[in-house]
Amino acid sequence: MTVNVSVTVNGTRQRVSGVEPRLLLSDFLRETLGLTGTHVGCEHGVCGACTVLMNGDSVRSCLMLAVQADGAEISTVEGLGTPAALNVLQQQFREHHGLQCGFCTPGMLMTGEDLLRKYPLATDEEIREGLSGNLCRCTGYQNIVAAIRSAAAIRRKQA
Repeated sequence: MTVNVSVTVNGTRQRVSGVEPRLLLSDFLRETLGLTGTHVGCEHGVCGACTVLMNGDSVRSCLMLAVQADGAEISTVEGLGTPAALNVLQQQFREHHGLQCGFCTPGMLMTGEDLLRKYPLATDEEIREGLSGNLCRCTGYQNIVAAIRSAAAIRRKQA
């Protein structure tokens, strides 16, 4: 038995029939829709690499079934900006060297985007607390924190 899933991903309505009920949202995004920016690391919701925004809130796409997202609005890292026009957070990750191997970066960006939309992020402690569910084995987090701090300051000035 298969089901139909209808979601809006990065502003585009997607209607997919024949979806297996047990298909994870991360696999649906990667394999069905071809949005491979959502990375799958631990497959247990611990690392945060698969983080996407669903209806404005960050979620672990490896812990959700695609059918649970039916009717939802989803944002993936592909929806943040383009190589020619990075959004503020992506630009700050670039300027502050907030990535190394890049595996955790999509999840960090999506978590950071969620945090920036909801909280003032006035201190490094607040940023570190917000990122506590995302793991990075390369950077030591300092540059990621600096990138988010800078993006928060820029967005405050723009508001």
